[in-house]
Amino acid sequence: MRSMVDQPTDQTTGIRRATAADWPELTRIDPIAAAGDDSRRAHLRRWCDERLALVAEDSSGVLGYCVLEYTFFEQGFVTLLMVAPGARRRGVGTRLLAAADAARTSPKLFTSANLSNRPMRRLLRTTGWRPVGLVQGLDEGDPELFYLSPGSPPPPAAATTDPEALDEADALDEGTDPAGGADLDTADLTDARRNGSELPLEDPDGQRREDQGDGQGPGK
Repeated sequence: MRSMVDQPTDQTTGIRRATAADWPELTRIDPIAAAGDDSRRAHLRRWCDERLALVAEDSSGVLGYCVLEYTFFEQGFVTLLMVAPGARRRGVGTRLLAAADAARTSPKLFTSANLSNRPMRRLLRTTGWRPVGLVQGLDEGDPELFYLSPGSPPPPAAATTDPEALDEADALDEGTDPAGGADLDTADLTDARRNGSELPLEDPDGQRREDQGDGQGPGK
């Protein structure tokens, strides 16, 4: 599989693996970490030290990052996707998701988003991620939808998804975007997963529920 990591995704934006030296800059562009959340800052430092983050940047600096881990039944999982507030609506989120799919070393790559996180779910569907299941009970009254990357083997036709829940999610997408037209490409997101991660889910605005950002990404 050809890796997009360390390859420019267009004439100005490139994606590479984070190094230990990147965590202060990621802390600066991450609203939750920038607000002083010690847990998020500690996670960012670990992700950089362990080279689990992919960083998008151009000549102006870091534009966003995503975290690719293998804690979800030994399959790849996009734990968090975050785009700097000033870099949204430029396709950064789309590029990061594609880079994660290309860089995975497992047969499959998953992520998830809360049912309420319409911007993130629209981003995932727009970029070809397939809904493969739903889990209740992670966040009270807000089910978690799981997705499989476009580069992964397709799920069987009889995949055990909850059709009613997925229909509900589709119906919600038909309404007006509550985020006021948040960039589908850069819904910053993803909630830090329940796949073994302590982080809460992110909002399309770039925040998590518990971890809270202000919007959220996979996940809230």
